[in-house]
This record gives sequence, C-alpha cells and structure tokens, in this order.
Amino acid sequence: MIIDLRSDTVTVPTPGMREAMHHAVVGDDVYKEDETVNLLENRLAAMFGKKRALFFPSGTMANQAAIKLHTRPGEALICDKYGHVHNYEGGGIAFNSGVTTTLVDGHQGMFSAAQAEAAIHPPDFYHSPKTSLITAENTTNKGGGSCWDVDELRAIRAVCDKHHLGYHLDGARLWNALVATGDNPLTFGNIFDTISVCLSKGLGCPVGSVLVGDDAIMEDAIRVRKVLGGGMRQIGILAAAGLYALDHHIERLAEDHQKAKDIEAVLNSCSYVKKIVPVQTNIVIFKVNSDVNANDLVNQLANNNIRISGMGHGKLRIVTHLDYTDQKHDIVLRALKTIQPK
Repeated sequence: MIIDLRSDTVTVPTPGMREAMHHAVVGDDVYKEDETVNLLENRLAAMFGKKRALFFPSGTMANQAAIKLHTRPGEALICDKYGHVHNYEGGGIAFNSGVTTTLVDGHQGMFSAAQAEAAIHPPDFYHSPKTSLITAENTTNKGGGSCWDVDELRAIRAVCDKHHLGYHLDGARLWNALVATGDNPLTFGNIFDTISVCLSKGLGCPVGSVLVGDDAIMEDAIRVRKVLGGGMRQIGILAAAGLYALDHHIERLAEDHQKAKDIEAVLNSCSYVKKIVPVQTNIVIFKVNSDVNANDLVNQLANNNIRISGMGHGKLRIVTHLDYTDQKHDIVLRALKTIQPK
C-alpha cells in the first residue's frame, strides 16, 4: 500500500463521483452548450456573489487568464515572495502577459496592506513599470496552508480602490480556508475582483478550476482562455465531478485538517525536527535540524511506502487529502515516531 502525501492532487475520483461523471449531460462547451458546465459555472458564480464564472482545465491557466485580464504588457503585479503565481506557474506572468512581479516579504505567504501599498510603483515615475494588480493566495501553499485574516484582505482592497488597482485571489485551496475559519464565500466575492478556485486539490476532482469575477473584468475571459489553449468540448463529464464535490467533499476537509494537526503534534516530539509552520489546514511544512539529511528522511519514508515532498534547504512537506484514510494515518504517525534519519 502506497501512502502518497506529496500533494492533495494525487487523489482519484470516489465511486460516487465516477457515477456522477458517467451520467453527466454533455454538449460542446466552446459553443457554451454543455449544460453541466453551465450549471457548475452558475453555481460557483452565485456562491461568491459574482456575475460570471468560467471553467478552466487547471488552476495555473485560471490564474494566468486573470492576470492577463487585469494587466497590460509592461506593467507589474504585486504578490508575496511565496506566491504560487510567481513560483509555480512556469514564468507565465512574463510569458503570457508580459508583466513583471513586485515581491513582498510577507509572513507565511501573507502580507499587510501597508506592505502592499509600499510596493506600488509611483504612477508618474515612468522609469518603473506601472503597478496594475495585487494578488493574494488563500490558503498559502509555501506558507504551510495558512489562512488570511479577512480584515487584512479588506484593508488591501481599500489600497486597491485608492490606487485603482485590480485585485485577484488565487483560491486554489480556498475551500480549506473556508472550512478552517468559517468565513463565508460571499465575503471573498465582495473583496476581490476575480477569484480562481480549484476542484482537483482538496475536493478530489480529476481536473478543473473555475474563475469567477465581475461582469466587466470577465467580458474577455473566454477569449483569453481560447488564446491560452483552454477551449474544450464535452467537458460536462469533468464539471459533474465538480458539482458532486461541492455537495459531498467540502465539509469533510475538516478531517484532513485534523490529520495534519495530528502529524504536527507527532513531529513536535521528534528530535530530528527543528521547526514546524503552525498548521491551520491540510499542509504540514517542517524543517529538520542542520545535522539531519532531509533527503535521507524522504528516502527512509519511501522505503516504508510513504511519499512526502522535499522543498530544499532542509524543508519537507506533507499534505493530507481525501484518499488518506485512518489506517494510513496510523501507519504514518508510527513511522514518523520511529524513523531515525542520518
């Protein structure tokens, strides 16, 4: 039995999800004639109080489309130094939109309104790129699944309004944040111009993300998706998985969060661990002592059929998810207690 904790993207559809996919009503989505996709888009738009939503094959494409909608070539966006759009989207900000990034040195992937405002380039100083967008990520991937405080996000909204900037949320794991904090999706819809949400991480779908936004900013979204190669045909099969997940897989995220906190508790008792990012959701990031070989720890766990991710510089990551059962959890906790990395 392989226990894969590298990411929450490694899950496979549940029997109920497969059944929903099997019976999906489909049509040609390029013509907007796929009833199931339309249903999913309308449901998510309403959930966040937005006018429009559009299905994308990946969260990266949804984020990249949002950046392109908010910016013009030669401009700049602001994000945290840990931001997914900067670190894990293949340089797409530059390649797709011709935009540069102004990085903020935040805390666990989150920054303050004051930091955001300080990062804005003076609009009358034409030697620097014009700032046109601020992006946030919730939960933060490199920040250990941390959740933003809504009041801080509102404060950054005020900065955007003051300086006439767009505001985008990479909400790949927003479902986890909503479950952990009890915040309402409408709150985020009121704060952000655009939000991308992922269906294939915590919700366990095989494929898919959705971009939601206000009418004006979403006007050209389908054109941008086409340019990026994201036009698809009978994808109601995938949208049906998303609808099923919205009905069955959101509340259960609390189970993943509890398992991650159990792992945190065990790691806190392990002599080879130097530091752990405080766990709020389903991601555990920890650093081993300087005299410990992190790769040896990864390899020893792999020899016990447990897969985790190395992040470099002695950092390791564990992500709990839908397919991580109680039985697997017991095995992992025992292994972490007994392993002796060199």
